[in-house]
Amino acid sequence: MNYQIVTQTSELVAVCKQARESDVVMLDTEFVRTRTFYPQLGLIQLFDGEHLSLIDPTELEDMTAFVQLLQDTSVLKVLHACGEDLEVFHNSFGCLPYPMVDTQLMAAFLGHGLSTGFAALVDHYLQVELDKSESRTDWLARPLTDKQLDYAAADVFYLWPLYEKLLAAVTEAGWWEAAQQESDLLASKRIKNVDPELAYLDVKGAWQLKPRELAVLKPLATWRYKEAVRRDLALNFIFKENDLLTVARLGLQNRQRMEQEGMDVRSVQRHATRIIAIVKSASGTSPEDYPEKIERLMDMTGYKQKFKVLKDEVKHAAQTSGLATEFIASKKQLNQFISWVWKKDRDPAKLPDVMQGWRLELVGEKLNKLI
Repeated sequence: MNYQIVTQTSELVAVCKQARESDVVMLDTEFVRTRTFYPQLGLIQLFDGEHLSLIDPTELEDMTAFVQLLQDTSVLKVLHACGEDLEVFHNSFGCLPYPMVDTQLMAAFLGHGLSTGFAALVDHYLQVELDKSESRTDWLARPLTDKQLDYAAADVFYLWPLYEKLLAAVTEAGWWEAAQQESDLLASKRIKNVDPELAYLDVKGAWQLKPRELAVLKPLATWRYKEAVRRDLALNFIFKENDLLTVARLGLQNRQRMEQEGMDVRSVQRHATRIIAIVKSASGTSPEDYPEKIERLMDMTGYKQKFKVLKDEVKHAAQTSGLATEFIASKKQLNQFISWVWKKDRDPAKLPDVMQGWRLELVGEKLNKLI
């Protein structure tokens, strides 16, 4: 397994030019995301079937040639379990690889579990046992060891023959177009345009709060989100979610009370003044301006019975198609569908997953008649 470490712009231009002459390339990334809001890119692996390159973005100032490869529509990019890789590309380069297919999704169309790992598939299809001991390594540290580099290179070196085997099997089974649709759906979901003003809706447990308390949580969550983006810190490293809920529920306007409630002392010391100002301001919100109480789908009349009917239909589709029940329609996707019917009046501009692409014919039309 020979590879080139790319640290110069001229090298990057050359390997990307070579790659763009291929119809298909393998891609992977290594990144670190422990305390930061955004994933920190440490390494990019690129394999065009002949040349394997380990691109070091920490050494390169101009990544234009690589961005052009990502956006070259004549080259199919193959990745495995690429959800976080897509975030990395979008955050680092402002674009996604297109067209793209995910081998984990391809494997799901062949009856494998939706979260089947790369090593398991390589073992199954290629009878090669990969060393995954470097998966938790610090990819921002330099220099990288030979063991780290070999590990990273293997992820795209074996991706090539794995993709070829999966492609043959998926095509024979009639699922190739569906695998491409599913990869596109994954990409569209991974990149969200978050409205900071609605960040409170993503706070777990917000549904338990009364409208008056939500009026406090809403600006607190907006502040926390903006602060996390500004400082590139994970949300809970700004202020923990449970602490945010406690402040909103109790309307806390006192630093000592926050500490008595068991909140992180350092976070309280750093942010108490700002939080207290937000709570004081929000406490003056008039009742007509309170956010609506968050109504959970599972608390609505008839939900459990309707969910069971839909789930049984999905199980039937799984038996006839050979696909996993969770892959056809997960609990989240069924809830998305019920919400589309009950709360969005079947808005054609906001189609749920089961009413699009390959799922529509397999199960969507039947589900639509059952509700």
